[in-house]
Amino acid sequence: MTSQQISHIPPTDGQEVEGLPGFTHRYAAVNGIRLHYVDGGSGEPVVLLHGWPFTWREFRATMPLLAEARYRVIAPDLRGFGLSDKPETGYRKTNVARDIAELVERLGLAPVNLVGQDIGMMVAFALAASRPDLVKKAVLGEALIPGYGLEDYMDPATGGYGHFAHHMQVDLATRETEGREEEFLGPTWDMMSVSEDTSWTRELLDSFQAPGGMRGGFQHYGTLLEDIAESRALLGENKLAMPVLTVNGEHGIPAAQTAASVARVSDPSRFEQDIAPDSGHTLGEDNPTWYATRLDRFFRS
Repeated sequence: MTSQQISHIPPTDGQEVEGLPGFTHRYAAVNGIRLHYVDGGSGEPVVLLHGWPFTWREFRATMPLLAEARYRVIAPDLRGFGLSDKPETGYRKTNVARDIAELVERLGLAPVNLVGQDIGMMVAFALAASRPDLVKKAVLGEALIPGYGLEDYMDPATGGYGHFAHHMQVDLATRETEGREEEFLGPTWDMMSVSEDTSWTRELLDSFQAPGGMRGGFQHYGTLLEDIAESRALLGENKLAMPVLTVNGEHGIPAAQTAASVARVSDPSRFEQDIAPDSGHTLGEDNPTWYATRLDRFFRS
């Protein structure tokens, strides 16, 4: 990472995305907030939900490949991220899923092929479980589902991931990182990718240096204890109604962890799993050709 900050004037509704021909910036009023999303291509709809610490740009390399394969691609900034509103409340995954549900309904896209990574995977599960009428197929990756295994990896004292303990303390995490965004996020982005060139992540820096940028991301972690209880209540003893595919990067979160979590909520006869070769946590950026091809194969099967 360099110390260079890229400054942008927020794009207007309908403005073409720089460097991504055929895609435009759009905004929609949903669930009490203004949600930013990028829209391009034509055909069967695919909705891409990013993780932390990213924005819609996590899928930037994959999106034109999906458009070329004749999909309409919708990539929102989840609430709290990017150009979407950053309210102080509303970050339970069931409520963030409602943001996406209202967007899908507003655009008349249902049912959609739904893809979620990291935090976006948790939101995608909540949407697929609560509104199966809106989801044709679901692709989940690089995380575990709250209430179905995530809690087993949230405690560093028992071998879990240490960032959960930090990020869930939203006030503390915000105070420690505001004004130090590049110092904090730069090594995180570099760690999440196997690519030697992570310069694309510099385009994200403005989003997290903007007012509320860091706090908005941490808010998604601050609700995880509530998410655990709510996720379990969504399905009860039932399974997801649609076919499900898990995809993790070869060098990302261990694929077996994600697969074991998702298998608990999926119909075994409609559940697939795969690993993206030569990829880290950011598999859509590390190996977009493989990723887009694998998504296309699953959606058309």
